[in-house]
Amino acid sequence: MRIQAALLLALLATACQGTRKLADPLIEVRGPDATELGVATDYGLVFLGRSARSGPIDVTAWFGDGPSTEQAVVEPLGGGLFTAEPEIRFPRVPISFETPAAGTKLRLVGRIGRERWEEEVEVLADPRVEGILTRVPERVASVPADGAGLFISNPIAPHELKLVGLISGRIDLTGADGTTRSYLTAFGPDQLWRLVAYRRDYPKRRKFIYRDDIL
Repeated sequence: MRIQAALLLALLATACQGTRKLADPLIEVRGPDATELGVATDYGLVFLGRSARSGPIDVTAWFGDGPSTEQAVVEPLGGGLFTAEPEIRFPRVPISFETPAAGTKLRLVGRIGRERWEEEVEVLADPRVEGILTRVPERVASVPADGAGLFISNPIAPHELKLVGLISGRIDLTGADGTTRSYLTAFGPDQLWRLVAYRRDYPKRRKFIYRDDIL
């Protein structure tokens, strides 16, 4: 019986680890008339306010066993960024405050409902554009990308991510050869610091509520 109990505990521990790895820091914010993407970080949620810039919203996070939708209230951070604080703790990632140099490979992650998509992109440099700039991946050309997260991964542990930017829009640029191409723009560390400055109580924040329906 002791061996069986030990085996059961080991299986449960493995299952819990798998659940944690499946958790996704990407969130969906739903306002009165629109829906957008955002990211849950160690300092709180961050999004662009395309769905709502004030008032109540619904925020959906994806856990190992599926999505959970919570209510929250929009709080402006300035600089085109917004936050909100649900009563439960969402899956989250750290923020990297080092602006990625041109040539850096990043992971662009977004969602369309339950379907999660991911693409590798390379940071570009153009004197006409401030912030992070990348080409538009082919599969992203036909899906909404605003609010999707740009992440840098740990080379040793690729599943460990840090947020470096939020896709803020698309821009057309004409090159020296006269060819016009579309690019993605993103708010990077030079804007994300606003979330840290806003959370004056970090790391001693209020305690989250733990419920039976959340692992």
